[in-house]
This record gives sequence, structure tokens and C-alpha cells, in this order.
Amino acid sequence: MARFYTLSAYETSAEDFFNALLEHHTDLVLDIRLKNTNQLCGFTKEKDLAYFIPKITGAKYVHDVRLAPSPALLEAYQKHVADWEVYRSRYLDEMEKADVPEYFKENYGKYQSICLLGTATKKRRSHSEALLELLEKEDNGQDNEPGTR
Repeated sequence: MARFYTLSAYETSAEDFFNALLEHHTDLVLDIRLKNTNQLCGFTKEKDLAYFIPKITGAKYVHDVRLAPSPALLEAYQKHVADWEVYRSRYLDEMEKADVPEYFKENYGKYQSICLLGTATKKRRSHSEALLELLEKEDNGQDNEPGTR
């Protein structure tokens, strides 16, 4: 069964970012950010990661917005209309309504070490944590490494 962990595209150096992927023997980096092309993304822009990840780590890079929060939900969280618990709960509802556990198995079930690339910062948590929780719950807790932020 696959191991899942989270990694943030923010507040990290390229060295720390790529070393984390190598240390986890990552074979899939699943970018679940809704927005990953603007200048604020730095070296973690979609185009750059699609090039660097396979070259540096040998892993596959996939940007899958189906696993991102809806734009309205993300905006509510970013503008502090919804706190973390509300955001997390609504995000999990969105994922369950979209049958994400089954979708995930069908599309990513062949990978062994999956990085869920999110947007956590020192001040803000990321939906990648909630997705990790959902995937581990579906996996019935079978020997997955604990998630990291």
C-alpha cells in the first residue's frame, strides 16, 4: 500500500523541498493546489516542477485540481470567513461528494510514496492535511508514515 505525506510549496527552500522528496523515495508528487502558476509560487510553479521533479528525483509530477478545494471555499478560508475546522470539514465534504477515495485509487493506486503538495505556511494550514487524513482513513491506517506539514 502507498505511503502518503504532505509537503508545502511555500516557506521552503528548493534544497529542502527536493531533499524531502528524495528522503521519502517519492514516486509521485501530486500538486493539489488550485493556483500554482503565479509569481508568488517561486520555484514551485507548475511548469518548473513539471521539469525539475522528474529530473532531480525521478518522480512523476501531476497537477490535479479535482483534489483542490473549490474556489469559493478557498477564498472563504484565505479571507478568514471560515476558520480551519470549517474549511477542513467543508473540504472533506467536497472530496467525499466527488468520490475522491475511489478516484484516487483508480488514478494513483500504483504509486508507493505519494507527496501531497499543498500550501501550508506558519500561519495557515493546508487542505493537503485534510486529504491526507481522508486517504489514511480509507487505507484503514495500514502502516502509512505519519503525515508532515
